[in-house]
Amino acid sequence: MKSNINLQIVETADGSKTIFNALVGENYHSKHGALQESRHVFVNSGLDYFLEKSGSNLNGNSVSVLEVGFGTGLNFLLSADYCSEKQISLDYCGIEAHPLTADIITQTGYDQYVAPSIWNGFLNCYVESFLAPAGVNDMCKLRIADSPLLEFQSDKQYDLIYFDAFAAAYQPEMWNETAIGHTIQFLKPGGVFVTYAITGNLKRAVKALGCSVEKAKGAPGKREMLRAVKLV
Repeated sequence: MKSNINLQIVETADGSKTIFNALVGENYHSKHGALQESRHVFVNSGLDYFLEKSGSNLNGNSVSVLEVGFGTGLNFLLSADYCSEKQISLDYCGIEAHPLTADIITQTGYDQYVAPSIWNGFLNCYVESFLAPAGVNDMCKLRIADSPLLEFQSDKQYDLIYFDAFAAAYQPEMWNETAIGHTIQFLKPGGVFVTYAITGNLKRAVKALGCSVEKAKGAPGKREMLRAVKLV
């Protein structure tokens, strides 16, 4: 796991905290609001959108999520809290090439945004989840793949993909056609891909992979974001 050296806890505009990575030169979340961004882009525009779109077709009240860029775990925590409240089983896999230590994650203060059982379950199973899927509670399982994106392999396809890599200005290799194509292969037909960013190159790459693409309203600080549905 990543050493805490070069990592600094910082406060964002909505009062929630994120981590600044001095080696990359970027925050793990938006400076305009870590909590707001995570809720808007991934929970509301991704998870809630997929569940509403699926309706009665939802398989046994369960949903699976693959996240590219697990980072601090905020997207997982909010998703797990949401699913637990609605009694939906969540099978979640996060890909993270440079995992954070549990110690620095504890310093984020994200415990105030989710139920105590979610937060405690997450911390208790964090290390275990790198070895095998671990139960956060009765509704949620977490697996973290300590792997670069292009080395990640799975026979599984997911209902949702949260694409939350560092911005292309800092990590361009995560946003090229090869990286996006490798990611989309793990999305089920009818599944939803969401990310905070939207560029012409990204839209063209996702469309070429058999997805319908729309510009959705962005989180604070961004006018638009990308949401796509895999057609085939």
